[in-house]
Amino acid sequence: MATKDETPVDTRDTDEILQSEGKEYEKDAEIDRILKAFRLDAYAVLALKPGVPESDIKKVYRSKSLLIHPDKTKNARAPDAFDRLKKAQTELMDEKHRATLDEAIADARMLTLREMKLTVDSPEIKTPEFDKKWAEKTKMVLIDNEQRRRRQLKAQMQEEGREQRKQDEEIEARKRKRQHEEDWEATRDVRINSWRQFQKSKSGAGDDKKKKKKLKPIG
Repeated sequence: MATKDETPVDTRDTDEILQSEGKEYEKDAEIDRILKAFRLDAYAVLALKPGVPESDIKKVYRSKSLLIHPDKTKNARAPDAFDRLKKAQTELMDEKHRATLDEAIADARMLTLREMKLTVDSPEIKTPEFDKKWAEKTKMVLIDNEQRRRRQLKAQMQEEGREQRKQDEEIEARKRKRQHEEDWEATRDVRINSWRQFQKSKSGAGDDKKKKKKLKPIG
């Protein structure tokens, strides 16, 4: 009879064990690749070439997402890799974002050709060396674009902040004016009564003076 302290026996055969370990290795390798990929380049995250059809994007994303899904691997980094993969797929399925990315990659290619003094017909553009330099230049272009976008966003937020402060000041000024008018109206009866009392007291003082003038001196 087996005791509670005995280690459970793996009843799988050697092929099953090796296959399982190989699958885990494949998952770990893909997670590592995704996390090391340049995150501003959605194509790199999905390991796709620029210009691929939308159907390929969907197919590759489905395959990789099933492979590294956090529910199907014990790798602690799987959630982060899965989120990046999903973000990359979303960006490439967005027509505007993809067009911007394609334009940046095309700019990087032209810059690489210019720096290497090549033309679009040069045989060197089909070499690993050109691909490497193109990838490096793509990173630089995308980083520059992202920094520019952040500066523009910051400037926009500052402008919106100034506009918001201006609107707040105008609202506060209108509020103070409205409060002043309400206070003025609220004290209207008091002011009228005060004026009447003043007029009345002034009139009484005038009658006393007239009476005093009519009195004749004695003797």
